[in-house]
Amino acid sequence: MTLDDTDRILLRELQRDGRASYTALAEATGLSAPAVRQRVQRLRDEGVVQIVGVTDPMALGLPVMALIGVRVDSDVHEVADRISELSGVIYVVLTAGSFDLFAEVVCREPAELLTVLNDHIKRVPGVTRAEAFTYFGIHTHRFAWPGV
Repeated sequence: MTLDDTDRILLRELQRDGRASYTALAEATGLSAPAVRQRVQRLRDEGVVQIVGVTDPMALGLPVMALIGVRVDSDVHEVADRISELSGVIYVVLTAGSFDLFAEVVCREPAELLTVLNDHIKRVPGVTRAEAFTYFGIHTHRFAWPGV
């Protein structure tokens, strides 16, 4: 999908405030509110934008967070699918480099992280290595992408 300047304005405004009204978006773009609604719906239908509530794991009582680097010796997509189904895994990305994929895990306590790592991730067929990189807070989490 090709984005025009109006689409980019809409995306920037929605990145700032995903709950912005069509009226406010119309003011930012110079379009009518119905035209904005149609454009936003098109952007959603095309998968360019999703409008979701972003939660803070720590505020939800999930203070133990880690990225798990995983090496595999089989189909990385199948392993990623299996790991994606595990409780506590909030996203999985395929990578290049020392690890074939990373999984982000959030838990209530350190023992739960060890269980996810040792009893679940390391036992997924095809996993040859899994290493946890525990972190203690999110320093930067951007929702505005460069060039949009």
